[in-house]
Amino acid sequence: MVSRTEIQRQNDYLLRQQHDFRRAADIVTDALAAFEEIEAVAVIGSVAKPLWKEVPRFREYRRAGIEVWHECKDVDLAVWINSQHRLDAIRRARDCALVDAYKVGTGPSTANHQVEILLIEPSTDRYLGRLCNFNTCPKGKPKCDVPGCGQIPFNKVVDGFEPYPDLLAAASYATLYRRGEGRLRSALELPGPQEPRD
Repeated sequence: MVSRTEIQRQNDYLLRQQHDFRRAADIVTDALAAFEEIEAVAVIGSVAKPLWKEVPRFREYRRAGIEVWHECKDVDLAVWINSQHRLDAIRRARDCALVDAYKVGTGPSTANHQVEILLIEPSTDRYLGRLCNFNTCPKGKPKCDVPGCGQIPFNKVVDGFEPYPDLLAAASYATLYRRGEGRLRSALELPGPQEPRD
């Protein structure tokens, strides 16, 4: 039996998690804006959306059919980039920005691998790959053995990943930065959760 207090605690945690990922998106966006090859940055995926309620994977909630807010596991940033020659520097900028913000108390405890950077071609919106989280390329890990991974240093190929058709749909309202215009909005301004209607 799951108590109301436990359900409330879980919901508070899930709301805080999305908030923290949105804060991390702002921190990383500010760091990426320093790179002239980056044309735009948008939050995509569940962190960009108003949270919705669902029966989660946790056994006690699933068995009782209890709905809580959707769980955001990471934040996905679409990054329109016109050159991939400095991906390692971009990776380091992301990592340092997250660590520095946490150390001074302005950022959440978000690990670098929880901020996924999806590389997008500016002229076509074509998915190019993901920014690798490893500090060397290739790292010699099994993930590095995927065909094409590291062909461009620090461009990670995820085995079997095919971008879904509406991958960039949230960019219409969740673009945080565009070169020539600067910061357009904070991720913290994106739509909040929606209580289910009876």
